[in-house]
Amino acid sequence: MRFFQPVLRLGVYEDLRHRLRSSLASDYVCLVAVVTLLDGESDLVGTVEITFRSTSPFQFRSLPYPYLSNLAVRLEARRQGVAQTLLRRCETIALDLGFQDLYLHVLEDNHQARQLYTKAGYQSKQTDSLWYCWFFRQPQKLLMHKRLARLSQ
Repeated sequence: MRFFQPVLRLGVYEDLRHRLRSSLASDYVCLVAVVTLLDGESDLVGTVEITFRSTSPFQFRSLPYPYLSNLAVRLEARRQGVAQTLLRRCETIALDLGFQDLYLHVLEDNHQARQLYTKAGYQSKQTDSLWYCWFFRQPQKLLMHKRLARLSQ
């Protein structure tokens, strides 16, 4: 597997580079969490992306919805509230843009992520077909949903 890591990293790098160059500002948001070190330098500790997907790719004027992906927190920064802060900021952005719902996928066997999302108020909405998972030898993906509400001031 070590042989494939540079290829995978290059693929992720190229995908992100393409998204940042080609996405319209209204279709894509990438958030980063940064900490300031004692020497004044900054260190990236987490990221998450928001894209706006169409409810139906076959309809000309289907309604978009915000979809979270690629939430990642550096190993040394985990369990310190970074992911929760990124999720709350995504919720604020979605609300500010007039959306009431957020969606994301998580792998069924990613227990830490599922626990994080459940604690943040996300609920399972749908699972991938067992046939699809069996055929591609992948764990099931769970579609999770959160209904958003603006906090009273």
